[in-house]
Parts: sequence; structure tokens; C-alpha cells
Amino acid sequence: MASYSVWVSATAERQVRKLARAEQVAVLGAISQLAEQPRPRGCRKLAGYSDVFRIRVGAHRIIYSVEKQRLVVIVLKVGHRRDVYR
Repeated sequence: MASYSVWVSATAERQVRKLARAEQVAVLGAISQLAEQPRPRGCRKLAGYSDVFRIRVGAHRIIYSVEKQRLVVIVLKVGHRRDVYR
């Protein structure tokens, strides 16, 4: 299986910087794993979108899109579970 490129949006990058250091490490580790496995075990497709998924990292969620033709994973948002879907 080919490795995907991972792009992080400016919004997601700002959101990651606001997290505590331990949470940043966990979230960045999960994001880097998306390059090898864009749909890891436990990921869920978001209703209303054709190619947008979410993964859980503790109390935080990573919202991302997968483009199969270009082999790209685009991280759209990162945030606490109570805020990220708004």
C-alpha cells in the first residue's frame, strides 16, 4: 500500500498549538499514523460528507478528509469533542 501525504490546514495547526504538550504529542502521533493508514481502526465517517472522517485521541477529535486519487490526507480540524463539530 502506498504512503499518503498528510496536509494540515492552518486552522488545525492553530488548534494543535493551543493544546497542552501531552495532548499535542498524542494528536501529532495520530496524525502521522494517518500517512500509513488513512482509515485506522475506530475511525468514523461523518454524516453529510462523502469523504470526511474522524478519529478519537482521548477527549480530542481529529477531523480529516481523504483524497484517494492524489493519495492525500487533509487534516481539517482538531479539538475537544464538545467543540469540534460546531
